[in-house]
Amino acid sequence: MRVFITGGTGLIGSAVVAELLAAGHSVTALARSDASAATARAAGAEVLRGGLTDLKVLRTGAEQADGVVHLAFSNDFSSPEALAQAIAEEGAALATLGDTLVGTHRPLVTVSGTPYVPGRASTEDDPSPTDGPVGGRSQSVNRVLELASRGVRSTAVRLPRTVHNQGRGGFAGLLTDIARRTHVAGYPGDGAQRWPAVHALDAAVLFRLALEKAPAGSSWHAVADEGDAVRNIAAVIGRRLDLPVESVPQERFGPLGPIFATDQPASSGHTRAALGWEPTHPSLLDDLENIEA
Repeated sequence: MRVFITGGTGLIGSAVVAELLAAGHSVTALARSDASAATARAAGAEVLRGGLTDLKVLRTGAEQADGVVHLAFSNDFSSPEALAQAIAEEGAALATLGDTLVGTHRPLVTVSGTPYVPGRASTEDDPSPTDGPVGGRSQSVNRVLELASRGVRSTAVRLPRTVHNQGRGGFAGLLTDIARRTHVAGYPGDGAQRWPAVHALDAAVLFRLALEKAPAGSSWHAVADEGDAVRNIAAVIGRRLDLPVESVPQERFGPLGPIFATDQPASSGHTRAALGWEPTHPSLLDDLENIEA
């Protein structure tokens, strides 16, 4: 299959590119910079130059592909305004990719997040919340899934709060970055809230499976660890960086503070049974042992 991918040189995307190539697919990666283009080529992918806001380029990439995987996001959480702009840009990009594939019955695999359900672990059947700081992303994903009725084999891989590799990535990676800046391995509240996690190499396998065989309009959970207490995550970070571990005000985490403070475990039972996906790489707490001071 000829696959067009956005975000193919990031922590998750690079793992997905490697997984697709190893499975015999060919990959064309969207690359905005010379550095990203060089990284993609070194991995074995072809390159289409452009960014997520270059809608004509996105259309060209989708037209020339047998399937599309969307992973790109600016990840600018510096302010509510920056986050809103990133969500709007992604929404326009997904609309372009989806419209290009209408009537082709080709796969469009987009990235989403595991939803929050009070009192229990969320499942693949739970709807994604469309309110809150990142609710706009869920709205865009829902529109993609609705394209199943218009001849697009659209599907969403829901990622947990931390997708990690060698101690980097996701919410745990943000906690590490904040700890380095503030010299405190902090967590909001009492730290009992749980975050699900998955190794990037395991997530990459699920993206490939979704591309190859997931039915139209379906959602899947790339969850290996159902939920680690945030204070336990912070404890490993503090020990690895030789920093104190303590509760800090939720506001310390900016626009993501309310999300950081929420208990949000997630399961992946249906995904494992239906697609035959089985994580094999280190858990989050074990992987965080790779953090270097």
